[in-house]
Amino acid sequence: MKRNFVYVLAALLISAASCSFTNKTFDNPDKDKLLIQLISYVLEKGHFNPAEMDDGFSEKVFDEYIRRLDPSKRYFLQSDIDEFEVYKHKIDDQIKDSDIAFFDLVHGRLVQRMEEGREIYKEILEKPFDFTKDETIVMDYENLPFATSKKELKERWKKYLKFSALSGYVTRIEEEEDKKGEDETYAMKSVDEVEEEARKSALKTQEEFFDLVDDLERKDWFVMYLNAIVSEFDPHTYYFAPEEKDRFDTSMSGKFEGIGARLQRKNDRIKIVEIISGGPAWRGNEVEVGDEILRVGQGDEEPVNIIGMRLEDAVKLIKGPKGSEVKLTLKKVDGTTEVVSIVRDVVELEESYAKSSVVEKDGKVFGVINLPKFYIDFDNYSDRNAASDVEQEIERLKEQGMQGLVLDLRGNGGGSLKTVVDMAGFFIEEGPIVQVKSSGKKKEVLSDTDERVQWNGPLVILVNELSASASEILAAAMQDYKRAVVIGSKQTYGKGTVQNVIDLNQFLSQKNDYGDVGALKLTTQKFYRINGGSTQLEGVKSDIAIPDRYSYIDIGEKDQENPLPWDKIDAASYRPWDGYVNYDYTVKKSKERTKENSRLALIDENARWVKKKQDENTYSLNYEAYRKSIDEDEEMAKHFDALSDYKTDLTFRSLPYENKLMEKDTVLRDKRQRWHENLSKDVYVEEALNVLADLQLTSDNKKRLAKIRD
Repeated sequence: MKRNFVYVLAALLISAASCSFTNKTFDNPDKDKLLIQLISYVLEKGHFNPAEMDDGFSEKVFDEYIRRLDPSKRYFLQSDIDEFEVYKHKIDDQIKDSDIAFFDLVHGRLVQRMEEGREIYKEILEKPFDFTKDETIVMDYENLPFATSKKELKERWKKYLKFSALSGYVTRIEEEEDKKGEDETYAMKSVDEVEEEARKSALKTQEEFFDLVDDLERKDWFVMYLNAIVSEFDPHTYYFAPEEKDRFDTSMSGKFEGIGARLQRKNDRIKIVEIISGGPAWRGNEVEVGDEILRVGQGDEEPVNIIGMRLEDAVKLIKGPKGSEVKLTLKKVDGTTEVVSIVRDVVELEESYAKSSVVEKDGKVFGVINLPKFYIDFDNYSDRNAASDVEQEIERLKEQGMQGLVLDLRGNGGGSLKTVVDMAGFFIEEGPIVQVKSSGKKKEVLSDTDERVQWNGPLVILVNELSASASEILAAAMQDYKRAVVIGSKQTYGKGTVQNVIDLNQFLSQKNDYGDVGALKLTTQKFYRINGGSTQLEGVKSDIAIPDRYSYIDIGEKDQENPLPWDKIDAASYRPWDGYVNYDYTVKKSKERTKENSRLALIDENARWVKKKQDENTYSLNYEAYRKSIDEDEEMAKHFDALSDYKTDLTFRSLPYENKLMEKDTVLRDKRQRWHENLSKDVYVEEALNVLADLQLTSDNKKRLAKIRD
């Protein structure tokens, strides 16, 4: 389906390009203007519900772009905004004319104002702060006006930096008091010494921030402008610069080709902050966390000095195709310098993949599968993907005598549509899974056509407010079939749209002067439950709603800018599963149980408190008042300590194949031990297992389940 759309759109755009791009663009060396043309055309022809580019659209882009550039209103003056507003209702016309005058004006002014900001923070942080003064800072940036003068702007900076230093000041004072409490002979630092330390820490934070800003090039700011434009179509339409497209592909497939290390730039140095288990660097055992990379060489080529280099550019040198050699000159943790040769390989990000565990409760064996995302390799579906991995984990769990399955989709933001359709088929004999509608076309029903059932026993699906897209498709389908009991938040995220990633390079001739122009992820379809309802905005309502930490925070699709509306279409033809004897009774029993659960009541109270703290936007800059508020918060936090102290009597264990891996891989062992410990404290998993224990299969399904196990 995705491939067909790309081919149709490609043909459409290429034919249009032959008559509308050549004279206008290919003789124009400005790549930015080309991108404007390409993106606006693809949006117009490919988006499910293209926005009308008029003065209203222009005004929204204007506001969004300024907000992205200066969210805390510490750089631009009101006079700058007044000057920019000449373009407030002209951006739509500029897009149509491939004119970037607005971007050029704003970008040039931003560079100027940020340089001024650099001087302001240095000047302010040279002098001590007086934390005895009674003053406050308001952080309601959305309603905060821009400063009308440089004097007012400087005062805004001063309060911001004072607040930043105050937090460190309070922490250091508490540390001094603790040391004195432990050792009466300890000579506490003076308040002046502590203030100076806190101020220096605030200075270091600002220097690190501006170092990151220095790494940004004009093209990075232009990408921000492009995304201010495309985000007005809907929250999930996004322009990927070439490097971002690579990262997106990595996140979707869970793998990349390289050395298998995570890097971080700090003070002009590139440091190794994590060695990825199973990767080439891990296998070689010569690279350590904390090593600094000084130079990078490709095979026998002259190494390149990367000190001071942008992190993105350094990563480009270090990554490379499987089988190629890279030589890293390292400053080791112990201060010595060493050259290490690594042969690059495919690196799999294990935390992106499905993992499973076994647990026994009341004499029954249950399985838990955690699925972080519906991953896929777009270039090769037969390679590792979410559906094939879950299928394999189910088989392994069945070998352990599993009698009920929990599929944990909490925090799963979605992914591949194909993998979710395939996965849903593991739990039903055959039938529709999801309905998909493209603009101006008849609906398409995606179905499971394979009568084989992977798991015919009791099934619970765990969700929360961050379960989105493909997660909602699976939960909705299993709920409509009455195949699974859905437990979790009152509703899931509410993303009922489908995106396709369009490579913009396909619309250019192979011989061009622009290089890689990136890709556009755009919304091309909406999906609907088999009962006809959309999950857009409304999400999936849990059969058993349980409070969690996100219950009162605005994080769903309905809380985003420019979401597409909810609607409904005709239901597909399907027949609910009749495999449970007591489905409704089990749901009722669970609701009664959770209603009386004191831990869940405390979680709800905590969620309300978190929401209250999140809504606060005025803070004292007086030490005594600020510390009093911190002490009150800490006292309230103690009230919620019982949440982290909670522990069930359940013991979770890895499967035999993983136990063998962990004999050699201590990193994997530590990760699994941490996961199992968290599961044993998880009230939601505990209730999911209670529900599995309560669910009773019909006699026919008991026979089918026995057959499946055999």
